[in-house]
Amino acid sequence: MQAQITQFVMAYRAEQDRLRALLPEGFESLRPVLRINAEIRKSGTETIYYLELNTPVAGFGKRGWLNIAGWESPATAISCETAETVTFFRTDFLDLRFTRTGITGGCPAESDNDGCFFPCDTVKFRPAERVEQNKEFCDCAFAWKFDANSAHGISIGGTSVAAIPTEPKTRYDRQALAAPNAAAIPCEQILGAYAVSFMRT
Repeated sequence: MQAQITQFVMAYRAEQDRLRALLPEGFESLRPVLRINAEIRKSGTETIYYLELNTPVAGFGKRGWLNIAGWESPATAISCETAETVTFFRTDFLDLRFTRTGITGGCPAESDNDGCFFPCDTVKFRPAERVEQNKEFCDCAFAWKFDANSAHGISIGGTSVAAIPTEPKTRYDRQALAAPNAAAIPCEQILGAYAVSFMRT
């Protein structure tokens, strides 16, 4: 069955050495970026809200996004509210706000994306979903709420900023690939955000 998807995506800069410390064996960090995807999925009378946290990597001969965590309603209590141009997603561990700017365009990161990696007992790979529709750029604000030191940030101007890879400088102790560990890395800058609607089969 087809589903109507309204997808909101935001990315922010985070220290790349700390991201490297989260990666499982076989993966290389490509850019100092964490990305939050939020989706409203409507199929028939059912509406599901979905959140995902990931980071850009190379591994197993491919380049794409490594899934750190994903949450879906109703298993996770996720609320979503839209008022005019503003959409809010809220959970116990995340507040997320997108404000549409009316400016449309493409997403440069899509040209460097073979798909998504999902680590479990064995790594699963899902090829990239091709979305032809233009994206509408957004201003964005977010706050992780795992603890008092979790990352937060707010964008300025709704424009996209490139994330330049950094050379390794500091070697951190290895940490588990988990959302609270990723959310503990401070947000240096929100790099961009957009919204897009499309049908998924």
